[in-house]
Amino acid sequence: MTSSLQTPDPNPGWLSEFALAETRTRVPILYVEAVPVRVDTSGQIEHIGVLLRTSPATGEITRTLVSGRVLHNESLRDALQRNIVKDLGPAAFPRLPATLVPVTVAEYFPFPGMTPLHDPRQHAVALVYVVPVTGECNPRQDALELTWLTPEEALSSSLLNDMEGGRGLLLKQALAWSGAIV
Repeated sequence: MTSSLQTPDPNPGWLSEFALAETRTRVPILYVEAVPVRVDTSGQIEHIGVLLRTSPATGEITRTLVSGRVLHNESLRDALQRNIVKDLGPAAFPRLPATLVPVTVAEYFPFPGMTPLHDPRQHAVALVYVVPVTGECNPRQDALELTWLTPEEALSSSLLNDMEGGRGLLLKQALAWSGAIV
């Protein structure tokens, strides 16, 4: 959900840094988050992609998921596609779900304790999806690396606790939803 991409984005319909900062103090910001996965021929998850990046909110190195804002007049499908390409590269070849019903809806607050999810910059709502990718993934923008983990490795407490803003909870929910864990 956090990104070091500066605004205005190359997309001219976006907000200036000042306007975005002002908006963040007044209304929740809508995000999409994706758990990139590699699946076998029967559709079972074999690996989960987790990004390593420097948090723009805290400056710390953390693990996170693919995430980004939904732009004004942008469909959820387009936002999901754009943010996956932004974080994983144009050759990731995501297979977006046929329906855009999210795995879960995440709500982040700027102060800790209201929910397990925290973003010190803003109140935000994120629609979370599990998205198979079939192509070559190369981290882009502010991501330092992409690590592919088995479901068992992804559930290690050290990894889950290292995930930015409480996203370890979202990863566990996504894996449970997909049947990768019981």
